[in-house]
Amino acid sequence: MRKPRVLLLSEGFGTGHTQAAHALASGIKKVSPHVHSRVIELGKFLNPTVAPLIFSAYRKTLSVQPKLVSMLYRTQYNKSLNGFTKLALHRIFYTQTAQVVSQLKPDAVICTHPFPNAVISRLKRQGLNIPLYTVITDYDVHGTWINPEVNQYLVSTPQVKALLEIRGVDPSRIQVTGIPVHPDFWEAGDKVRLRQEMGLQDMPTALLMGGGWGLSFDEEHMKLLTSWADRVQLVFCLGSNEKMISRMKEMACFQHPNIRILGYTREVSKLMDVSDVLITKPGGMTCTEALAKGLPMLFIPPLPGQEEENCEYFVQAGYGQVIHSADVITTRFRELCDRTKAPNEAESQLKVVRKPWNKPSYDPMSCAQAVHELLCPAAAEFPSTPKERFKTGIPTTTLSGTRIPF
Repeated sequence: MRKPRVLLLSEGFGTGHTQAAHALASGIKKVSPHVHSRVIELGKFLNPTVAPLIFSAYRKTLSVQPKLVSMLYRTQYNKSLNGFTKLALHRIFYTQTAQVVSQLKPDAVICTHPFPNAVISRLKRQGLNIPLYTVITDYDVHGTWINPEVNQYLVSTPQVKALLEIRGVDPSRIQVTGIPVHPDFWEAGDKVRLRQEMGLQDMPTALLMGGGWGLSFDEEHMKLLTSWADRVQLVFCLGSNEKMISRMKEMACFQHPNIRILGYTREVSKLMDVSDVLITKPGGMTCTEALAKGLPMLFIPPLPGQEEENCEYFVQAGYGQVIHSADVITTRFRELCDRTKAPNEAESQLKVVRKPWNKPSYDPMSCAQAVHELLCPAAAEFPSTPKERFKTGIPTTTLSGTRIPF
C-alpha cells in the first residue's frame, strides 16, 4: 500500500501564503515521516510567463495605491467569490488544475490561498472526490476563503473560528490550530551560543524584518535606529529588496560594527533566537514565527487589508505595539538597555508584552498534528485507484510537458 500524499496549493501574492505551505509540509514530514507532500504555487506553475507579471502588478499597486487595495478588501470582505468569478479563474488561469491533481494523485489537497481553494472547490462540485483542507494564513477571515466544498478549515484563533461560524460554516468543520510555522521555530535556541556562531555581539539586539518583499521604513526612523547602534545591535533582514540593500550599504550611518544587513536568508529562526525584539510589518507568518519564539514585537504601520487585522490582533493580545512615533522606538530601546544593565531591578514594560507567552496559547506543532489526524481517515476512505476518484464531468485537457513528480 503506497504512502499517503498531500498536495499543498498556494499562490504568489506576497510570500506568506507559500511560506505557510512549505512550513506545513515540513511539519507534516516531522510529525508523519511516511507522508509525502508537494507544494505548488498553482498559478505560477500553470502560467510561468503571465503569473509573475500579475504578481508584480499586485505588488506595485499595493505600494503605490494602498487606499485602493484597502477599499477593494473592505467592499468584498463579507463576500465569497461568486460563480462567475470562479468560472473565470478556472477557464483563464487554472484550466489545467484537474490534470495536475490527476497526475499527482494526492490523498488530500491543502490550500493556503483563496484562489486555488476556490478552484479545487469548483472541481469538487464537478465530481472530484478528494478531501479539501483550507489553512487560513491570517488572523482574520476574508469572504473569499469560504466555500461549502471545504472539508475542514484550519484557523489561527478562536476569533477566526467565530467569524466563520457567523458566515454559516459548521463548527465541526473548523479547527483552531494556529498558523503553521517551520519546525525550526518549534523550539528556542541558545541565544549566547548562536550569537557567537553568527559573529554577533552579546548585547541587546533588535531584528528588523519586512517579509519576503523587504523592509519598508521611512528615513527618519532609519536614522533614529542607527543612532542606537553603540548600545543596541541592529540586524536588518531585507528579503528580496535588493535596491534597499544596496542603498543602505552605501550610506555612512549603516557603516557600524553593530549593524548587520542581510538579504534573503534561511536563518530567520536563529536570528529570532539571538534577538530581544522584532521590528516588522504585521504579516501573519512572521508574527506567528515570533509568537512561537516568544519574541516581543514592534510593528511598522500596516498595509491595508490583512496586515491591519493582524496588527489589531497582536496588539490587543499584548504581543506587540505599533510604532506610531519615533518615541516608541526610543522607549523600547532604552528599556532593553536598562534591562541588560540591571536585569533584576528594571521594571520594563516589555514584560507586559512577553507575559502572554508564559501561557501555552500557541502550539506550533498543532497544525501539522491536525493534518496527520485528518489524513488517517482520508487514506482509509479512498482505497480505490486514484483515477477512480475523477468523474467524467471534470475536463480532461492534456497537460503540456512531462509527468509531474510528486
